[in-house]
Amino acid sequence: MTVKEEKTLLKDMKNYLDITWKDPEGDKKIAGMIKRGMAAISGKIGECNFLEETQERALLFDYVMYARAGETPQFWTNYKEEIVSLQISRKVDDYAKS
Repeated sequence: MTVKEEKTLLKDMKNYLDITWKDPEGDKKIAGMIKRGMAAISGKIGECNFLEETQERALLFDYVMYARAGETPQFWTNYKEEIVSLQISRKVDDYAKS
């Protein structure tokens, strides 16, 4: 991911979280949550597109919202069905390609 894409994603994330104030340290914290969320979600689903309006992007935004609240384990519980659905969809797509 390019620096420009990271900045755009951070800007979009702050808008989603209704963060309107400038806080460089807070931005670093959210950027770290974004990176950890991308790694965690990609690790469960496979290749993801977080830059366009996709289901993976929606999951990432919700992941960061839960992470900010210190409730990451609850995210995995609440979104388990959606994640499993994406896993199955990816497996079907991979099978169809082969």
